[in-house]
Amino acid sequence: MKFRHLLAAAAAFAFATPAVAQSTLKIVMHSDLKILDPVWASAQISRTHGYLVYDTLFGLDGDLKPQPQMVGNWTVDAAGLVYAFTLRDGLKWHDGAPVTAEDCVASLKRWGSRDPVGLKLMANVKELSAPDARTIRLELARPYGLVIDSLAKPAGIVPFMMPKRVAEAPATQQIKDPTGSGPFMFKADEWRPGDRVVYVKNPGYVPRAEPPANFAGGKVAKVDRVEWVSIADPQTAVNALENGEVDALESVAHDLLPLVEKRKGIAVQRGAYASQYALRPNWLHPPFNDPRMRLALGYAIDQKGFLDAAVGDPHFWRFCKTYYGCGTPLASDKGTAGLLEGNVEKARALIKEAGYDGRPIVLLQVTDLASLANLGPVAKAQLERVGFKVDMRPADWQTHLARVMRKEPPEDRGWNVTLSSTGVIDVVNPITSLFLNSACDKASAGWSCDERIEAMREAYALEPDAAKRKAIAEEIQERALQLGTHYPLGEWYSASAVSGRTRGWIRPPSTTAFWNVEIAKR
Repeated sequence: MKFRHLLAAAAAFAFATPAVAQSTLKIVMHSDLKILDPVWASAQISRTHGYLVYDTLFGLDGDLKPQPQMVGNWTVDAAGLVYAFTLRDGLKWHDGAPVTAEDCVASLKRWGSRDPVGLKLMANVKELSAPDARTIRLELARPYGLVIDSLAKPAGIVPFMMPKRVAEAPATQQIKDPTGSGPFMFKADEWRPGDRVVYVKNPGYVPRAEPPANFAGGKVAKVDRVEWVSIADPQTAVNALENGEVDALESVAHDLLPLVEKRKGIAVQRGAYASQYALRPNWLHPPFNDPRMRLALGYAIDQKGFLDAAVGDPHFWRFCKTYYGCGTPLASDKGTAGLLEGNVEKARALIKEAGYDGRPIVLLQVTDLASLANLGPVAKAQLERVGFKVDMRPADWQTHLARVMRKEPPEDRGWNVTLSSTGVIDVVNPITSLFLNSACDKASAGWSCDERIEAMREAYALEPDAAKRKAIAEEIQERALQLGTHYPLGEWYSASAVSGRTRGWIRPPSTTAFWNVEIAKR
């Protein structure tokens, strides 16, 4: 009888004890998530998803220096040829299985078959293996100074670690299994594209002991749940933040900033790093299979028109011609003289010399991202001013991404010109820059193709002397500007808005971090 009374008392206590409320962070992101594979697509929204769900072997700290993340310790032999990485204790996949070196080897091979930095690294790798469950062995065919930098890259296509069964899928095929080992888990059963994306805290994640700094240190999940809420209208999103329906806006339209800054309990934060607008021609099809026609674009472009239309407030933009981002170690004006200043006469002369036949230029425009939407009309006007006939094709971001990947002719679902924004951290050198990859069919969409640029990129990667590397980078920029791999349209800073109820935001380059963020009870 006593036992029954104890059970009854315990049951009564359980029912009387209130459930602990879960903390939920709600945020409006800059774009909807439709592609879960951050290796198949380099879109920022897919990369941000990746940082929630996956982890990396190394990460950049607050000084943008590589630090071990999933790696516990590592060694390199005296010849600089053999690296050995030992995984740290406590690493598990979301399904509870331990993370093994074989998983990481498969992940690196998949990443290295698609990412420009990975391709360069793998071209110098003699063997990549897993001698035991916790050791990754990387043997080079020759010394290569960018091994650790490559594994720590935070931009473009990030070397996220995935289970072997997932990573063995070809990089040209999208993965559907979102199992990772990161601080949050993706809730596939609650994912409603166009409405919301949900992540929950990974109870099995063991963070590093160091304080968080950018993509390094302890990634501590301090909220139980993260919800990406889709609100298409920028003004409605601002109202939702003010009313407490959401806790943050990842990106605020610049023309709404004066309004947001007046709202009590809301903090506006300027991005820690600039982004670079760029115009990218498609080398596969006429008329931009002719380098004279591509160079004409470089002369036709006037950066100010794009920056005024897309950003407006000069506090959030600056002129910048260098491929590598202004203020970075490789920033240079080499080869930029006369370009990107709206030289109509020079552009028209090149178009005439190349024999432009008047065919319509298919220009892709993104309509649902405030940072990109106004670029298309400016490009159309500037190209028409020099004599091009322009057919602008508006589409939402995800539809745009799918079309950009197509190699068909422009009249058959393809394209001639696209416009983009890339974090400066993505373009700080010729190896990380997607658009400087000129490896033909292995290049990013646009498919620039030039053996000399590729030879110089290889020389840059192998050169140990910093001054000589910079000289090579300048040569690459000079040739790429003349050939028209792409053309910078200037730099801009994003602005986000967060509720005063939140704290602990980390501002790493190129993405939004959700570890370390706390939220007060509603």
